[in-house]
Amino acid sequence: MSPEHSPDDLTDLVADWPGQHRVLALATENEVIACTGDLDWSTRIASVTKLFVTWAALIAIEEGTISLDDPAGPSGSTVRHLLSHTSGLGFEDPTPLFSPGQRRVYSNVGIEQLAEHIEHAAGIAFWDYLQEGVLVPLGLTDMVADGSPAQGMHGSVAHLLVFAREVMNPTLLDPSTVNQATSPVYRDLKGVLPGFGPADPNPWGLGFEIRGMKSPHWTAPSHPATTFGHFGGSGSFLWIDPTRRLIGASLSDQPFGDWAVQAWPLANQALIERYG
Repeated sequence: MSPEHSPDDLTDLVADWPGQHRVLALATENEVIACTGDLDWSTRIASVTKLFVTWAALIAIEEGTISLDDPAGPSGSTVRHLLSHTSGLGFEDPTPLFSPGQRRVYSNVGIEQLAEHIEHAAGIAFWDYLQEGVLVPLGLTDMVADGSPAQGMHGSVAHLLVFAREVMNPTLLDPSTVNQATSPVYRDLKGVLPGFGPADPNPWGLGFEIRGMKSPHWTAPSHPATTFGHFGGSGSFLWIDPTRRLIGASLSDQPFGDWAVQAWPLANQALIERYG
């Protein structure tokens, strides 16, 4: 952010959000252009953790530690299935609900099994692998990485913006790998987007949720279908609009609920209308 520019204030967009800590930021690859709240305030980022885990998995793929076609998860499932939530595993239940590739079922346990697969292949604890491969190179060593790989990390909006800029201009991965991860995998599968309901289709990349034509959705109605990112049950979200080259990030001290279903699309739409 250049010293002559102060970010615009977004306080009005979060005025009706519950809780004491309400952080919202809009950024480009180079600067924060609008924000409210303390960008350095740190809390649990919940399922946004999955994006960092994805980055570690993609590094493991590029360096040959694992491959997308490795058997992983339930019988017939691969690393590709686990990353794209198509292994058939349920949300928290390790018992498969469907055959791999049949339906998009958002699965925390699937991401946990992916981390176990990387851990066994790399021969080191998964969080150590992520720390050495992702957090240290990006200067994010003050992020806390523990608990479940599906939802255990703690960080700030400032951390999320650093990561999002890495996604937009990767230094740790080949751009072709990132393009594959942020493009639909098994694009025609239907499923349920937690908190927002059924979607047919329910596009997802490798770890990254893709907006597609889902309605309702937590991003803005006017976001392009190629917008990708993730939201978390702690009241967190991170999106990247590759058309406008914009990043949106938010953290809250209120768990995801009806307030977020109503507030997030409105706030994100206002961001696009003001700055898009």
